[in-house]
Order: sequence, then structure tokens, then C-alpha cells
Amino acid sequence: GKLIYGSKCAACHQATGQGVAGVFPPLAGSEWVIGDEKVLSRILLHGINGEIDVRGTTYKGVMPAWKAMSDDELAAVMSYTRNEWGNHAPEISTDTVKAQRDATKARTDAYKGGQELKSAP
Repeated sequence: GKLIYGSKCAACHQATGQGVAGVFPPLAGSEWVIGDEKVLSRILLHGINGEIDVRGTTYKGVMPAWKAMSDDELAAVMSYTRNEWGNHAPEISTDTVKAQRDATKARTDAYKGGQELKSAP
């Protein structure tokens, strides 16, 4: 997970998980990272295009979809972020990622911000 994070995520969210103020949200202490594993899986599978509140700050930007990555790779990078930089959350299984990939396979576009993510079935 750490190697994948370094090659795919650190450019925006930084090696420290603190993001870039006003541009890229932090993953350290993020309710999106340590919260519902299904929602985090959807974020990585389909991306976000729009506003999302993270730790009380609103970010408006684009998070790319990473659905070309395997379920194993996605589970590894999510588990890494859920247990790094002071985060403490259960690891995410490959089965969870596969279930979310299957459940959302008809989706062709990014989520339109945090509100759509929260209301997604």
C-alpha cells in the first residue's frame, strides 16, 4: 500500500498525508478515509469532481478515478491510508473493493462532490 500511495497519491496528498492547503485535502484525520469503507472504495473507484468537506474545510477540485487498479491494489492503498499519519481504522479487504466495484459498475462518471457520495446507495 505504501508503494502505491507513493506513486499514485503522494503528488497531491503529500507523503505526510496533509494534502495542500486549499487545493488537495488531507488524508490524515480525514473522516472520508477513516469512515465508511464502502464510501472510500467508491471515491477511489470513480473519483470526485466537485465540493467535498474535509476536517471542516471545503475543497473543490478533481480526484481521479483509479478503477484501472486491481482490487488488491486498491485495498492495499486504502488500508495503508487508514493506518498512517495517526489514522486508526480497520483494513479494507479485497472483497469489499470487489463488492463496491460490482455494485457501482454502471457508473461512468465521477461523484459530484461529498453530498452525492453521502447519498449514494
